[in-house]
Amino acid sequence: MATPDYQQLNYWFDSLAAPVKPRSALSTDRHCDIAIIGAGYTGLWCAYYLKKARPTLDICIVEKEVAGYGASGRNGGWLMGDLQNLGVFLQGLNDDKREHAIGQVTDIVNEVERVCRQEQIDCDLARGGALYAAARFPEQLPRAQGILQHYHSLGFSTDDYYWLDKDQAAQQVNVRNALGAVFTPHVAAIHPAKLVRGLGHVVEAMGVRIYEQTPCTRFTPGLVEAPGGVLRADIVIPALEGYAGSLPSPLKRHTIPVVSRIIATEPLTTDQWQEIGFAERQVFCDSSRLVSYLQRTADGRLLFGARGSYAFGGKVRLAPQLTEEELRQQHNLMVDFFPALENVQVTHDWCGNLGMSRRMRPHAIFDPSSGIGLAGGYGGEGVGASNLMARTLADLILEKDSELTAMPWAHRARTNSVLRQWEPEPIPWLVYKTVNSIYSAEEAMLLKPVRNWKTWAVSGLADMYDRLLDT
Repeated sequence: MATPDYQQLNYWFDSLAAPVKPRSALSTDRHCDIAIIGAGYTGLWCAYYLKKARPTLDICIVEKEVAGYGASGRNGGWLMGDLQNLGVFLQGLNDDKREHAIGQVTDIVNEVERVCRQEQIDCDLARGGALYAAARFPEQLPRAQGILQHYHSLGFSTDDYYWLDKDQAAQQVNVRNALGAVFTPHVAAIHPAKLVRGLGHVVEAMGVRIYEQTPCTRFTPGLVEAPGGVLRADIVIPALEGYAGSLPSPLKRHTIPVVSRIIATEPLTTDQWQEIGFAERQVFCDSSRLVSYLQRTADGRLLFGARGSYAFGGKVRLAPQLTEEELRQQHNLMVDFFPALENVQVTHDWCGNLGMSRRMRPHAIFDPSSGIGLAGGYGGEGVGASNLMARTLADLILEKDSELTAMPWAHRARTNSVLRQWEPEPIPWLVYKTVNSIYSAEEAMLLKPVRNWKTWAVSGLADMYDRLLDT
């Protein structure tokens, strides 16, 4: 069988300095201390911190394709010092514990930057911060400003999150008709494939064995099966996230795949960048419920991600490229944000599967009775969250009583006692279809110059669904 041309996967892989050549596949049975399924951020970060803490550990990783092939090499390149539903973790904590938890979260960018510097991983990291929840319509202003108030209510300072008015926001990112945005310095832009591929080389040099083009067909406590052999291990870490449903295991009921879409333009001219901003490589997202997220790449392209989809039964989308209709939608959105880019060529388009857990919050879980360790639940924010959850899981596995294992996302327990299962089909699919229709209708109405009672009705219905989904 011919080796796939992994450079064709997306812009991130296409822009790597060297061609991607798969490592050898698993071809025999063997025993190891820890077996990890998946060579993405979660699996590689777990291997890195476990090996750093205990160099004698024998760690093996099996990967269906090559390191970073999944969400780790397909995302929008946001390295965030944040967690999905962070407020849930902070509820009930005293001031001291809350301060420590916030410190662990906001330190994610520092930690990744420290490792990259120490291990000489060049991932084009730029600490330009983020414009969050930019309001493009008057109806979005209360929601955007509510996000700022929410962060302050959690204990973040005005240095952590603050408001940019219309003129201040336009000076950083000049989106058409933007009325203001929340700014935070706790986000960096990165080249995600350079990070995940670099991390793979680092852990391999540390003695971790990575078997690529080795699909896991089944795993149980102490056992990982693949076509070429079996790994027997004291501890098994299924680091699958959005691909959990591709294996016959209970994890497919805990995490479902949601598809996100991204396009990348040709390199823009100096005049075009002066027109639209991003001078410090800030990242940007809007206040739409169908969030759009953007970054300026190190080689001067605009990367524009938006929208998502869910297939009946939680089916993982295998085709990496967008359909013609999806590509048209992405391009039209980009031009609506930046009319000056109407004639700019889109050179790359792709999509990826991210994991959405039923509890909508990240977690690190180790069950000593079964030897199964889990880290995930990132909800599309896994570039940074995976680092924190992997560090936490490593400490749980090594039985450390550390500050991380005392955090509310850390659990020494059975998986089922922590994670909730998604409802059976067709409930998830029907909910997705309903919510997506309402959110899309709201956005279409906001784009019209004249509002009417239907606009307010649809927005009110969308607010109601937001509250329901939070439960």
